[in-house]
Amino acid sequence: MKIRVLGCAGAMAAGHKTTSFLLDDDVLIDAGSGVGELSADAMARVNHIFLTHSHLDHVLSVGLLADTVQRQRAQLGRPAVQVHALPETLKALKDHIFNGVIWPDFTRLPSVERPALSFHPFAVGDRLDLGAGRDIEVLSAAHTVPAVGFAVNPGSGAHWVFTGDTGPNPKLWERLAQLKMSDLVIECAFADDECELAGISQHHCPCTLGEELKKLQTPMRVHITHIKPGERAAVMAAVDALEHSHRVTALEHFQEFSLA
Repeated sequence: MKIRVLGCAGAMAAGHKTTSFLLDDDVLIDAGSGVGELSADAMARVNHIFLTHSHLDHVLSVGLLADTVQRQRAQLGRPAVQVHALPETLKALKDHIFNGVIWPDFTRLPSVERPALSFHPFAVGDRLDLGAGRDIEVLSAAHTVPAVGFAVNPGSGAHWVFTGDTGPNPKLWERLAQLKMSDLVIECAFADDECELAGISQHHCPCTLGEELKKLQTPMRVHITHIKPGERAAVMAAVDALEHSHRVTALEHFQEFSLA
């Protein structure tokens, strides 16, 4: 399995796209502005979109992708792109985006019988089969809206874990202690001078991230995501000063993971 980072920024600017990961060529985790890095043909190969939560920087490309690919997928006889998320997230999409005001309802277009998108609810703890020996487990997250993270198993049992947007969350670390992990992608959206704002918005800053990383018993590769444009130097300087035994780096746009 290959995972490609299409976007990993906490906001937008030239060269900075918001969160999206491409698993092999058929699964997206989150659908931020990074999806726009894919060609139309590559978008048409996506069969599944897994969403961590309903915030715009993680969902804004769901509707745009549907509009791009619906004709090509119909001509090829491919089914609706399956959107997987918490019931609350799917309801938010239906109520606030696919409502005919912000965007057409592609769960009913181009026809009710053959829509471009279909919605599929999951719950924390669910383990979903991606085919080809791959599966994805839904993890707990603690954010201002219902949210999750994901643990991707390429078949070997060594999971690639993405926390999604989250602040301190004991339930996540209880589960991670039971998993074999190859990589941990965890957010740190604010520098330490904005720790109060991080707490209000249920994100991490380096001081809270450091406390969370102490809960990892085995040294591993840790990748910091969701840093806002212009904030990377301050965030990573504080992260680098933390005491831990892990290899911690900033996640890069177009970075690729090869998982066996």
